[in-house]
Amino acid sequence: MPGGNIRDWGTGTKGSSLLPNPENPYSAIALIKIMVHDIPMAENKPIFSLQKVLSSPETSDTYVKIMIQEEIPVLCVNRGEQKKRLISFKALYNNNERFWLQRGNWEFFISEEDNDKIRGKPEKEPVALESETTETEPLETETITVVTQEESPQEESPIEPTVDTGFGTEIEAIAAMTEAEKIKKIDMDKEWLNELIATKKKDPEAITEALVDTTRDAALINHAILMGAMQIADDEAKKMTQDLVDSTAGMIKASTQLISENIMSDELMNTLVEKSNGTIVQHMTRVYLNGTSFLAFYNKLVSSSSSVINKLRISFTGRYRGFYAKLLPHIDPEDISLERVFYKGMRAITPDDYPLWATGFLIHDIGKASSIEYHEGTEAYNRDIVTEHVKLGYSSILSKTNYPREASLICGYHHEYYGDNSGYGYYRPYLERFKKEHPNAKPNHCIAYELDPMLNCVALGYFPAKVLEIIDVYDSVTDPNRKYHKAMTPDEALEMMREEFIVKHVKLDPILFDIFAAYIHQKKQA
Repeated sequence: MPGGNIRDWGTGTKGSSLLPNPENPYSAIALIKIMVHDIPMAENKPIFSLQKVLSSPETSDTYVKIMIQEEIPVLCVNRGEQKKRLISFKALYNNNERFWLQRGNWEFFISEEDNDKIRGKPEKEPVALESETTETEPLETETITVVTQEESPQEESPIEPTVDTGFGTEIEAIAAMTEAEKIKKIDMDKEWLNELIATKKKDPEAITEALVDTTRDAALINHAILMGAMQIADDEAKKMTQDLVDSTAGMIKASTQLISENIMSDELMNTLVEKSNGTIVQHMTRVYLNGTSFLAFYNKLVSSSSSVINKLRISFTGRYRGFYAKLLPHIDPEDISLERVFYKGMRAITPDDYPLWATGFLIHDIGKASSIEYHEGTEAYNRDIVTEHVKLGYSSILSKTNYPREASLICGYHHEYYGDNSGYGYYRPYLERFKKEHPNAKPNHCIAYELDPMLNCVALGYFPAKVLEIIDVYDSVTDPNRKYHKAMTPDEALEMMREEFIVKHVKLDPILFDIFAAYIHQKKQA
């Protein structure tokens, strides 16, 4: 179901975020009374999602005018706090002209009668909210006294929150949009991010909310369009998805700029991410935000003015050489240095690479759509199913879109684990073919910042794919919604990853992992 967050309640200024608790539009104005329509919605009648009603650009402006003129009542439902309120569309609109598009725990609906009134004809298939006969308590007066979060009304029937697997119930609203509407949604999100960039006084909560919501939108829309593109010929699919590629690139450019300038609170980010009830889209959202945030942290750490690289050189022999010697057994351990690990030396990420890699982070798990129940369920391990999502994601991005090659290879290579038997991906069969054609080829480095050294067997790994491996594992083991294991704390996760993925078997890169651990500790202090 689409959600909504009334971000501008009680202000007349769009774009501000003045509420102490953005999840509860009533909390900051407990003494105000809001005028509502005096005709309550009838019981046991279908209700319609306002986001779907207003999803068409061709008709939305007309419908908005009608709802303002007629003072159509809107049923506002908060699943998380189990609350319902009936408020006029006009009152909501006056405070936020896009309130039905804002994601959050608040969802907005209108009655069948009002839907018919604004459309001029009956709607054949209403959108369900749990059962389609959700009962709404009649309002006794013309006004509602706004209540605080602690004053949960006793007369309201509880609404049980649902937790779906995969891409969540939000995908229903996305799937109902036309291709043009999906693209317009990403473009609107980009505008939202650019507005925040231009704002002089930064509000961390507003920024985090915008980053979470726009990332989720982009992940869902990319999923919906790419799954459709898989059904048609490659050339046709690339033409069909070109607007998606362009709009997503614009959103990512704005998103990465905001991320590079701000440190997000993990607690706030996770709270906002969990508004979605799809575990895969939650994972994709967190991985994108943590991945791009980590790249910004890495760049600041290894900038030309930093002494970190020199410190790594000094500690390399005692702390890291033994691990890298296992990865490069054909090289004398005494010759293995920091410069040997990083092809052409350790350096900062270029401005051009940053958005390319972020794109790969955003769509890295797009291939899980074909086996959602397995990935999020408790079925016994099946390697064929596990590896399929990498192949599907890689092939769909590479052959059906004009996304940069880097994005598809990040998706295809983010489970390689430095060639460990537990890893998988497209690089292994490619490497076997390459070695048959070049029998003397041996990698002399572990990580390259460009693709070609890895593809030419000069380096074992591609920097953004090695970063994504770490982010992906960390998010999986700390995710509270995974059915197959209990979530670890950040410290437990880091300890386990170092022991199982580096000390016992060198799967993750040791230096990048230590930098990631420093990043997590900094976020805990933010």
